[in-house]
Amino acid sequence: MNTRVLVVDDTVVFRRIVGDALAGIPGVEVVGTASNGKLAMARLAALQPDVVTLDVEMPEMNGIEVLEAMGAAGMKAGVIMLSSVTVRGGEMTVRALELGAFDFLTKPEGGTAASNLELLRSRLRPMIQALERRREISAILHRDRSASVEANPPQSGAIRSVRRAGSPVVLIGVSTGGPGALAKVMPALPADLGAPVFIVQHMPPLFTQPLAASLNKKSSIRIKEAEEGETASANCAYLAPGGRHMKLTSGPRGEIVLRLTDDPPENGCRPAVDYLFRSAALSFPGRSVAAILTGMGNDGTQGLRMLKRGGCFGIAQDEASCVVYGMPKEAIQAGVIDRVAPVDEIAAAIVRAVREAKP
Repeated sequence: MNTRVLVVDDTVVFRRIVGDALAGIPGVEVVGTASNGKLAMARLAALQPDVVTLDVEMPEMNGIEVLEAMGAAGMKAGVIMLSSVTVRGGEMTVRALELGAFDFLTKPEGGTAASNLELLRSRLRPMIQALERRREISAILHRDRSASVEANPPQSGAIRSVRRAGSPVVLIGVSTGGPGALAKVMPALPADLGAPVFIVQHMPPLFTQPLAASLNKKSSIRIKEAEEGETASANCAYLAPGGRHMKLTSGPRGEIVLRLTDDPPENGCRPAVDYLFRSAALSFPGRSVAAILTGMGNDGTQGLRMLKRGGCFGIAQDEASCVVYGMPKEAIQAGVIDRVAPVDEIAAAIVRAVREAKP
């Protein structure tokens, strides 16, 4: 069965490039295009596509307004946002992801038409495949609400303390679907959590600062984009800046000092979850509560292996609540997870593990 896609963009050239990129992906059928938000809503109702590629900034109705209207109308198509690499584009894209957009792509800048087409195709292909998998999981759950879609769960879901080698630290790794997941997890953490939180969300520059600001408005703990050389405090969350790795290092009095680096990407990502987790394993062994949330690929699994050697409590988001069950699945299958939970229960699992781990 083909995946039916509607392409929405206010420029003829980009509609054609996106359409051609999609047409080269096996099993994908471009069923229509629209040049603005109002036309998009009419064609969504008429064509009922499985997926929409949606420009952020458009006349008539912008991408945010289309998403809001889709939600109000109960439309279930998966939405991939297409954004310009600007501060405003970043802010609007973060808002779109919080409203339920599946993922986003930044529009290619420069390059030839052929290279831009191939770049878009290479980025769209895994997103389309992940959306197809999500549709399969939704169908399973719809057919049988008691069906288990979780693969290889841990033998026990009981909370076990991390090794008591100092005050605990919380580490979170997340990718596709992350802004929506974080918007549920972070506001549920109490103001007196008693531990600092360090987050890697796969995102480019100009997108993480508006994400941190948005999460901060919703949460009891402070949430900010991490800065080079700052000392971490309990009850504050630090989001790795887009395009830079975040490393935890030990200061002269044992405090946690953040370092931001331009070291090579890992798992195709910068920031990378493995990079953060590895630094915590080396500098603060036995103190971590680590959570792997929704995302493509396997970033975080190798870092969790290192963390577990020194003592770490591992938490993974379950398949039913993931936008993409890639990173959590890899960690679960590697045997480095102690608790699997739906996204609405992740914060409670973190809090309990932190409280158990306090010396």
